[in-house]
Amino acid sequence: MLKARVLTAIIVLPLFLSALLYLQDIFWATLLLVLTVIGSREWCHLARFSVKNTVTFMILTTLLGGELLFLLSEAVEIDAFTPALIWVYVLSAIFWVGYVPFLLKQSSTINNTVVLMLVGWLVLLPTALALYQLRAISPLLLLGFMGTIWISDTAAYFAGRAFGKNKLAYHISPGKTWEGVAGAMLAVFVYGLVWVFVFADGAYLMSLVPLLIVLAILGIIGDLFESLIKRQAGVKDSGKILPGHGGILDRIDALMPSLPLAILALLVSNTHQL
Repeated sequence: MLKARVLTAIIVLPLFLSALLYLQDIFWATLLLVLTVIGSREWCHLARFSVKNTVTFMILTTLLGGELLFLLSEAVEIDAFTPALIWVYVLSAIFWVGYVPFLLKQSSTINNTVVLMLVGWLVLLPTALALYQLRAISPLLLLGFMGTIWISDTAAYFAGRAFGKNKLAYHISPGKTWEGVAGAMLAVFVYGLVWVFVFADGAYLMSLVPLLIVLAILGIIGDLFESLIKRQAGVKDSGKILPGHGGILDRIDALMPSLPLAILALLVSNTHQL
């Protein structure tokens, strides 16, 4: 398992970075749509949709995702900070901040097919749009936000293994601890300081560092949310497309709540500066 995990990372990470830095916008949008459709298939599996509902959801996801990416690409050509689809990011923030924590606390089960479809779109579509717009603003900025989640996950893992005693949410993910969360927050705080003082000449200290910490917290919430859905579905991974890593949703679970909020914060900040 470890060998497959490392080998997959060695292959996939350079491919992703190359796409992030060098793909033309139209191909980047196409890649995001393809990943979104794959993610929609995994969501159908987790939601235990019937064949009919699976086909319906995947077709609608393709149409919705394609249309939203097309509208965003046109708006971004004029202004990378366009608020044209800010309502999508707002809906995402409301879902992740206002609804998911309650769901996690209660360990509630969603059984309604229509609601599960809506949740699937709230999980998938804002993430794809955020990936597109953040890259349009700056590929390195997008990479910086993604790095926040990667550093948080890594620090949480090692801090949890070294010091973990108090379970964070044993009924959802027994391996996660409050000590791991503390380690993640500390690592992200240091990462934020490095970002501010090394790459931003000391600017944005009072805004960027808190934002990165909030993104890391949301990343943990996203991880727990997917763990809850997988536990209810009775599966270990959302898919098998990435040997050793599981599915697409397994790799982006922490990015799904954090990236839409990151672009939302940038758009709001840009609006206030005008």
